[in-house]
Amino acid sequence: MGLKSDFWIREMSVKHKMIEPFCEKQVGSGVVSYGLSSYGYDIRVSDEFKIFTNINSTVVDPKNFDFNNVIDFTGDVCIVPPNSFALARTIEYFRIPRDVLAICLGKSTYARCGIIVNVTPFEPEFEGHITIEISNTTPLPAKIYANEGIAQVLFLQGDEACETSYKDKAGKYQGQRGITLPRILK
Repeated sequence: MGLKSDFWIREMSVKHKMIEPFCEKQVGSGVVSYGLSSYGYDIRVSDEFKIFTNINSTVVDPKNFDFNNVIDFTGDVCIVPPNSFALARTIEYFRIPRDVLAICLGKSTYARCGIIVNVTPFEPEFEGHITIEISNTTPLPAKIYANEGIAQVLFLQGDEACETSYKDKAGKYQGQRGITLPRILK
């Protein structure tokens, strides 16, 4: 299994639409950086957010998610309340090859401010926008800048294609567009 370079990421994105829209160079002046890097791709967060709230005093249950747990927000800057959480999505739409697993890690600019970004692996043949989990671990409100970098994706190519891909098993988040809340297969 090997970590894929900028050359491979560019070729897969330009020729096979692995990442759309695709930014062929790293943009970093005056913004939290995004675009192609040496061995990864820095994804951008869109201007759509779902911010967790305790106004309705509901319980967060991944098997029976209550939509009253979140409020929708659209804007250039999202303020995540102290010790709170928000969901967002990437601007980019992904089409992961069958022999690739992608891992996403938060950017150091946000991590140094106490903002933790979590995204689960992008499984082979996953397709869709990526739902991003943003935790503000500080006792202060935190700004998230829409249309700028939020995390870096690393692409690992297997020695052979997997027997069963995410698409084969009809994964519950396959083809997701926008921010997707928790789902349970029934």
